[in-house]
Amino acid sequence: MDRPPNVNSVRTPSTACHITETAMRTTSWLAVLLLVALTLAGCTGGGESTQPLQQTAPIQSSNYTGPAPTTTDTQAFMINVWENVRAANRCGQCHTAEGQAPRFARVDDVNLAYQAANSIVDLSSPGDSLMVTFVASGHNCWLSSTQACADILTTWISNWAGGAMESGRAIELQAPRRREVGSSLAFPEDPMLFAATVYPALATYCAGCHSTTVPGSVSPFFADGDLITAYDASRSRMNLSVPALSRFVIRLRNEFHNCWSDCEDDAQLMENAIAAFAGEVEPNVVDPGLVTSKALTLPDGIIAAGGNRFETAQIALFEFKEGAGRTAFDTSGVEPAANLTLSPEIAWFGGWGIDIRSGKAQASTSSSRKLHDLIRATGEYSVEAWVVPGNVNQQNAHIVSYSGGTGLRNFTLSQDMHSYEFRNRSDVTGPNGDPVFATEDADQILQATLQHVVVTFDPVAGRQLFVNGSRVPIGDPVGGGLIGDWDNTFALVLGNEVSGDRQWEGVLRLVAIHNRALTGEQIMQNRAAGVGEKFFLLFDVSQHVGIPDSYILVEVSQFDTYAYLFTSPRLVNLDPSVSMDGVVIRDLRIGINGSEASIGQAFRSIDTVIGADYSPENGQLLSSHGAVIAIELGPQSDEFFLSFGEIGDSVAVTMAPTLLPPIEPADLEPQSVIGVRTFDRINATMAKVTGVPATEPSVRATFDLVRQQLPGIDRMETFVSAHQIGITQLGIAYCNALIEDTARRASFFPNFDFNAGTASAFAGDGRQMLLTPLIDRMMGVGLNSQPEFADVRDELSALIDRLLAGSSASGAERTRAIGKATCAAMLSSAPMLVL
Repeated sequence: MDRPPNVNSVRTPSTACHITETAMRTTSWLAVLLLVALTLAGCTGGGESTQPLQQTAPIQSSNYTGPAPTTTDTQAFMINVWENVRAANRCGQCHTAEGQAPRFARVDDVNLAYQAANSIVDLSSPGDSLMVTFVASGHNCWLSSTQACADILTTWISNWAGGAMESGRAIELQAPRRREVGSSLAFPEDPMLFAATVYPALATYCAGCHSTTVPGSVSPFFADGDLITAYDASRSRMNLSVPALSRFVIRLRNEFHNCWSDCEDDAQLMENAIAAFAGEVEPNVVDPGLVTSKALTLPDGIIAAGGNRFETAQIALFEFKEGAGRTAFDTSGVEPAANLTLSPEIAWFGGWGIDIRSGKAQASTSSSRKLHDLIRATGEYSVEAWVVPGNVNQQNAHIVSYSGGTGLRNFTLSQDMHSYEFRNRSDVTGPNGDPVFATEDADQILQATLQHVVVTFDPVAGRQLFVNGSRVPIGDPVGGGLIGDWDNTFALVLGNEVSGDRQWEGVLRLVAIHNRALTGEQIMQNRAAGVGEKFFLLFDVSQHVGIPDSYILVEVSQFDTYAYLFTSPRLVNLDPSVSMDGVVIRDLRIGINGSEASIGQAFRSIDTVIGADYSPENGQLLSSHGAVIAIELGPQSDEFFLSFGEIGDSVAVTMAPTLLPPIEPADLEPQSVIGVRTFDRINATMAKVTGVPATEPSVRATFDLVRQQLPGIDRMETFVSAHQIGITQLGIAYCNALIEDTARRASFFPNFDFNAGTASAFAGDGRQMLLTPLIDRMMGVGLNSQPEFADVRDELSALIDRLLAGSSASGAERTRAIGKATCAAMLSSAPMLVL
């Protein structure tokens, strides 16, 4: 978990996002807030801008000729914020010397711009600056995503404040609003009520764009002809508690999205349909015997993601917060933004991310050029990614690449089954970045689960790889080098090659590129910061423990599109002077929408008395486990609470669940007592019996080629003819490496002459000198269960006869070819394969 937030920090309210009860009584603060809000709104006539400005690259008004910055802080503002916002297609459109106040984008005097900017920024918490929150609410974002604009502004203000320093910023806790656990509505599993109320309007008016049966349709498929598909896609877009806040309604009423008649009338029709649906849903009633905390939703929480990342040398950042559209924005704040265009096949992943099953996410060559320029300037770099590989079977699959095709690149991070591979172009590698830097496949470093992966390059150490904060202990086969010959015409691409023929399948949660080689400590810092949309939820338990301002703090994130992850619950108190000694906490459970979650209750084993482990700064950790709870109404609507078997003086009155009788197990078909070796065991066995190392280049190349064709599970009934073809190819590779190597074949066949012609080599005892070592080494002798030696010898001898008769060649080369074929036939047969 991240370092827990300091529960005693005090922040003076400086933005609309942190108006505490005290600030609400501060008239002067509210007056300033109202004044600034009104002046900012002046650029759009007092309302939100519904369309972004068309140009996204900064268009500077002119070179600055005004007075020099009077302080170092003014200089920091000028470099990090003013140079970026003064563009004519950004804040410089309105907030100039002659324009709307506050005039923080004026170009005549940066010192006056600095004074104006100080009224709308919060340097202690850049993301809470009014400049940020107003743009996030829709005010003249220059991109199609207000979230991206807000993130970029936050980065610029953070850089001004020194927020890119290693320590990051502490996350400070504030008491949430009090909300009682109430009855709530949950979607029924049966879709028939949806079919009778909401679905008719969707199917009638939206199927042209949101149905899988219509070419060119786009996700979500809430108007699909399949009712289950439509219902599943619709749940997160309906607010049963307040139908007017449903995404379906807002898209029509506020965003005028594809209205079929009058937008207000269409929105009202949709709202009425959702209200009719909600009116027939039976509410969940909270069990009166439960001991519960106060309730919270995710928006009630404190954003916990990314607060302590090391970003000093970050030149590109993709957090994938957009959740919609075909663009993933580069929010590093380093111009030009290398925004990625997503292929139609790529889906957004819940809780920030993209799910790649086909296609690619690619930046333009012009915006990618900043990578070339900024990395060449330092001669070193790091590529950082939070990845979830879709499987461990994909080969030569490119995850992050800055390249020009399958044979040309500046760098590429890729997957080859259980291995991560890293190619870098330098003066000691080829134009394709070879030789490849790769983890050993046998170590299985790459797993189909969430991993934090960082590859670094510097001229001395060369390439290095870190997985989940730990350096993989392998060295660069060619060492360091210089990257002066990088190509500036290449493009940054995720999930594929620019040519589209190196498909990677999986989920990307975050990708960052730095023009410095990160240290191990900096990598650990970024891993500890975590990834995705995370919140700290403070569940009020004061009434049960008898101490005001007592909370159970839980870190909650959207685990994926279908579930939440609850981790690291701890008891905290916002007053550092109180003692929590003696508080009993037992059997903690998670509730959602009025009921305890039926599965995923990983905290039920908590049985703690608060004591010496409690600290005023960090509280006391109750469990290091995590609990995965299914999404019901959606991240904006689901209401959570905690219930306890016992907490403080409160004890729950609950009935033990009735256990269902065990189900009689099905009488399955008898399973075979024998099986087959799987791909890695086949490879290891062939290497052992032939004496040829599995690392022999020709053998390794063949194994990589046929690996997916070899058996993947050991059950005999799954074996098919295609498996045998792959086994035979690998056997031929091993036998070729054995017989073409003079020393190896002399050791294996001490009496057979491979330099003789076929007439003499296989005459007399010659044939036995070939067959006996093969049978003895590859089949074994004296085993309890094995084929008869004579039967195998006769079968192989008959094969030699057929091979001799099948060709007129009779020289030593033909002798070796027959030897290889006989060897492969023995090596690839059942004695090696069957377990």
